[in-house]
Amino acid sequence: MKNPTNQVTRAVSNRIAVVFDFDETLTPHDSFAVLLQACQLDADEFTRNRIQPLLDQGWEKYLARAYCLVQESQQRSNQITQDKLASVGQQIELYEGVNDLFAHLQQKIQAISEDTELEFYLISGGFVDIPRNTSVAKDFVRMWGCELHYDETGAVAFMKRQMTHTEKTRYLYYLSKGIEQSDNEKDLIYNYPNLPADELHVPLNQVIYVGDGASDIPCFDVIRQHGGTAIGIYAEGRSAEQWEYLEEIKSSQRLSNLVPASYEKDSELVQSLSLSVESLAKKLALHQLSSKH
Repeated sequence: MKNPTNQVTRAVSNRIAVVFDFDETLTPHDSFAVLLQACQLDADEFTRNRIQPLLDQGWEKYLARAYCLVQESQQRSNQITQDKLASVGQQIELYEGVNDLFAHLQQKIQAISEDTELEFYLISGGFVDIPRNTSVAKDFVRMWGCELHYDETGAVAFMKRQMTHTEKTRYLYYLSKGIEQSDNEKDLIYNYPNLPADELHVPLNQVIYVGDGASDIPCFDVIRQHGGTAIGIYAEGRSAEQWEYLEEIKSSQRLSNLVPASYEKDSELVQSLSLSVESLAKKLALHQLSSKH
């Protein structure tokens, strides 16, 4: 039989992580559509005439997007460059209140325990060079997403890394281990339950994940399996009952809460995040107190 004293006093991480999707989570927009518009392209027409035929042939969505973007860039004199993606990131609209959220949650943590760290991460299916250039990029420890390779002129040349729906879950394990990426990423996924607690940067039961839809469902599932907090959001002006993924989520009970995408100070989303980080911080403070004895 295990010694209950050892269970109480064993080392745990004093970190809490909040993970966000980007498109329609921190911004009301699809960042790829915003990029196309910035390149004077009609996003609906580009998707219908260029991307959809590739999807019909069995292409992966993100590979098809990158391929068509590179093709478009090569056909024009003003090529699509890394600077163009950076410019889109600098100008893309974020939800009102997003800029104030990170400091607000840090204050909630510090009011409970100065020994507890709160970290923010982003895992997006979009081109990550866009969120990396937003006003909130400085608040994140790491941002992961689809990566483009650029040629010597800075123009888009190839897809370097894609981020499918299931691929996003891999980065939850990277986050938990405290690494950027791994050569043995599949082993990490399968071996995670066997990792000693003192090898974890942030245990997944101390992770809060915020996302808006289909691309986030695998992450919701992983987070809930490991005892973390999963918060789904839907567009303002709609209702929870109108969220198109509601039945799929409800059947497997993967969400801690489903709230409107409003980051105003007293919104249900900010209250949910505040309560989530406060609850985890109090548990960690209790553990730290008990460890002293």
